[in-house]
Amino acid sequence: MKTVVVVGGGITGLCTLHYLKRQAPSEEPIRYILAEKNEYLGGKMHTVHESGFIMETGADSIVARHPNVLELVKELEFESELVYNETGISYIHTNNELHAIPAGSTFGIPMSMESLQASTLISEEGKKRVLMDAEIPNNNFTKESSIGDFLEYFLGKEIVEKQIAPVLAGVYSGDLYQLSLASTLPYLVDYKNKYGSIMKGFEANREQFEKAANKKFISFKKGLSALIDRLEELLPEVEFYKNTETTSVKKKGALYEVSFSNRETVQADIVVLAVPNNIVQKVLNDPELNPNLNKFTNASALTMYLGFDLPDSILPADGTGFIVSHNSDLVCNASTWTSRKWKHTSENGNLLVRLFYKNTSPRYEELAAMTDEELTKVALEDVKLSLNIEEEPTVVNVEKWIEMMPRYDLAHKEALDALLVDLDAKYPNLYIAGCSYFGVGIGACIENGKNTADKVLKSLAAF
Repeated sequence: MKTVVVVGGGITGLCTLHYLKRQAPSEEPIRYILAEKNEYLGGKMHTVHESGFIMETGADSIVARHPNVLELVKELEFESELVYNETGISYIHTNNELHAIPAGSTFGIPMSMESLQASTLISEEGKKRVLMDAEIPNNNFTKESSIGDFLEYFLGKEIVEKQIAPVLAGVYSGDLYQLSLASTLPYLVDYKNKYGSIMKGFEANREQFEKAANKKFISFKKGLSALIDRLEELLPEVEFYKNTETTSVKKKGALYEVSFSNRETVQADIVVLAVPNNIVQKVLNDPELNPNLNKFTNASALTMYLGFDLPDSILPADGTGFIVSHNSDLVCNASTWTSRKWKHTSENGNLLVRLFYKNTSPRYEELAAMTDEELTKVALEDVKLSLNIEEEPTVVNVEKWIEMMPRYDLAHKEALDALLVDLDAKYPNLYIAGCSYFGVGIGACIENGKNTADKVLKSLAAF
């Protein structure tokens, strides 16, 4: 009997087993083991229920348009549990005021003349500079170029600084000038090259963006953990080692010796490391891999939920949250008005807000050293300044994601390509997977799990 060990019980590891079980030949029994250091599965997808509120400690939703997302939900026969986001206005907080991100924009990039002219965030000179894009040829930029350099070169510094950077940085957790187009919005290069301007490219593809404009995100009636629970429920053949840290993976002839914190050791034919890069580095403990492993970088963030005994209706009409730009006295980088965006998260219709404090903040080191009580005071000041709310919260949830948010800088692709070559040569039948390497969104992780299952199947067929 062959043994497959998956290290890491997040969405990638679970989807690897889900697709593996769906496609593996039934004539030969296979032993499947999944090891997870936490007492629960899901990793960055974890839901907390308290006092009538549903709070996501990591990711708060899934991008619906990713082709693998709804496909997985259907395979799990879980469509009845789906909920979609409420649509509304997102704001940028600058000069201590909320300015609406113009309708008809994507990540703050205007997709039409109407969207550009509607912006209250940039000057008339800034708008004229955006239109110069149509006159500037692309002679140098490729998908491996910096997205910050690309956008500033064609659209101008003002709109990038005041309208685009706050939105994109909020999604990709990094400096735009260190992030490649390939790892963020690769289609912008295609639009520029084919249509002569970025805006014309958006206009030519307007229909697909309008389709995706509403109901962009999904969750589940009981939170994202419900999807994790469903995956586990449908994998009865898998041996789940929860609350079990993997301490080492060593190659022993044709097999791998996988050791755990409970001192148990398993001999595996195939190993999947669906864990963060630093854990891969730790369990393999191979100095020859470090030159490439050291090139993968991470960002940090503190996230906080505050629940109030106040009606959600006190929020600005149709608003769903804001991103903080320059010239703001707020300490947070962004805030989601969760009870407005996700009606299912507030059983009684009370106000639930989430605030994000990222390591790009000049006060981040100070914040990271604070106690939960001290952080709550900071968050309450931000709520007071942005929403004029002075009441004490009934619920507080603080999560610290220290060096846990992969950052896809310009060195990422080259490092990944080199690492995969090294692993293939030195560690056959061992595969890395997960958001440290193959995409940060949940949809990308589902797709990565599917692709990893295909690799494992080929290895099994070769025995």
